[in-house]
Amino acid sequence: MDHEHRLLGYYNYTVILTYVGMLFGFTGIICALKDNCYSAVICLMAAGFCDMFDGTIAATRPRTPQEKCFGIQIDSFSDLICFGMLPAMIVFSLNRDSISIVCLCAFYVLCALIRLAYFNVDEQERQKNSNQPRELYLGMPVTLSALFVPLVYSLFGILGRRTDIALAVTIVIMAILFLLPVPLKKPKMIGKIIFLLCGLAAVALVMFARTRI
Repeated sequence: MDHEHRLLGYYNYTVILTYVGMLFGFTGIICALKDNCYSAVICLMAAGFCDMFDGTIAATRPRTPQEKCFGIQIDSFSDLICFGMLPAMIVFSLNRDSISIVCLCAFYVLCALIRLAYFNVDEQERQKNSNQPRELYLGMPVTLSALFVPLVYSLFGILGRRTDIALAVTIVIMAILFLLPVPLKKPKMIGKIIFLLCGLAAVALVMFARTRI
């Protein structure tokens, strides 16, 4: 470990997108607390776009074992803010008076926390034994909340239905899927492009929904 007298952490370009994504997540939480769900959902999607490509950017530069370990940790901490806390705060902001909603949001955050902590341990062990990129995930990645939450928010808003209930059900289902050990193949570039197109469609749908809600 480098003990030179400088700021703690790593500040090369491989982590910038992760930092930016975290700031989007934090901004989204502030928006949710101010009952600005539309802006919070936009921030969630922006954080999702950042997360989609931060690993690709990180792979363009040779990194020390310490830098790789730091990247694993900082990515998961950022994911907990962006895709754990932020979706829960969006759901909470839609129905602050319901104890049931609060409990469901807490359950969602807890499942996201457990999944991300487990992923950190698993990824560190994997990197000790292999230099190859990860090919499989166990369970649904928390980052998919950046796609499903906006879609449910906009669709139920357009239909004039109970968005708070629909989103509460959505995050409970996602929370369970976070922890189910179902193998999922990590998307390659084509898969990322498909997710990107789906994300752009979700952005358009959310913007359209704003004019109808």
